[in-house]
Amino acid sequence: MHANSGNVFMVVAPSGAGKSSLVKALLQQDPSILLSVSCTTRAPRPGEEDGREYRFIGTDEFKQMRDEQRLLEWAEVHGNFYGTPRDRIDEATREGRDVLLEIDWQGARQVRQRFPAAIGIFVLPPSIEELESRLKARGQDAPQVIARRLMAAGGEIAHAPECEYVIINQEFSVALSELTQIVSAARLRFSSQAARHADLFAQLGIPAAH
Repeated sequence: MHANSGNVFMVVAPSGAGKSSLVKALLQQDPSILLSVSCTTRAPRPGEEDGREYRFIGTDEFKQMRDEQRLLEWAEVHGNFYGTPRDRIDEATREGRDVLLEIDWQGARQVRQRFPAAIGIFVLPPSIEELESRLKARGQDAPQVIARRLMAAGGEIAHAPECEYVIINQEFSVALSELTQIVSAARLRFSSQAARHADLFAQLGIPAAH
């Protein structure tokens, strides 16, 4: 990775655990973090805007991007394709900006191949019962879709050990505070500080490599 690289944060969670709300609140607090907008072949949900929640594209265009290696990662989930375009992430980390990806565990594995120092944050629900009630309260999915998401949740949660951090989203304000603390701590790591304060480190005679 480039010497002036920013941090790459990956927020992973089963559907309904509340990761989208947490990420949205974090970005409102700290607009300097760049949210990676994924592309998907699924239809927009009510209230979603193209280019904000997702970039909504056709299957043919998605497969072309995949074949041309323009996706950092991609996966087929619940019958739809999802992927992360590479260009903005590569550019942002070179400029020293922090990037956040809302992603599933399969995508997180692929991202680590390109960014080995990426920081994984897994968001857990306080219980499966609470996860089910949140999915129903969302009112966006048919009952059979909710049942499928709940079945998938167990398999997704099994990959929590692949992340460095775990947040249990019982009380939203607490979970948001914990997410903010993770971001702050990552920015204080030696590699991040050495990249952001290269002149000071050189003046103090501290080797940049650690």
